[in-house]
Amino acid sequence: MAQVVVTIDGKAYRMACEEGQESHLEGLADNFDRYVGHLKSQFGEIGDLERDVEALRQNRDGAAVVAEKSDQALAGMLSELTTQVRSIADKLNGTNPG
Repeated sequence: MAQVVVTIDGKAYRMACEEGQESHLEGLADNFDRYVGHLKSQFGEIGDLERDVEALRQNRDGAAVVAEKSDQALAGMLSELTTQVRSIADKLNGTNPG
């Protein structure tokens, strides 16, 4: 099991992760640290638990938006691919000589 040290709100945390996942965990921690910094700039010093819960909520909401955009892009690509496959099938079947 690998370990990384991440910094959130100026505090260092040692965390375990699977081998090869170190950079992913560091990236997640960096994103979380940005949310925490944003909340501190908006609301000042609030309790760690409240701040962390709000940062997690914002992080989740951001991830949901990215996932939705990815789903829409994937649906568009699949639709285009389906159209191309149908066109090829029509040509092979002789129903669309174009």
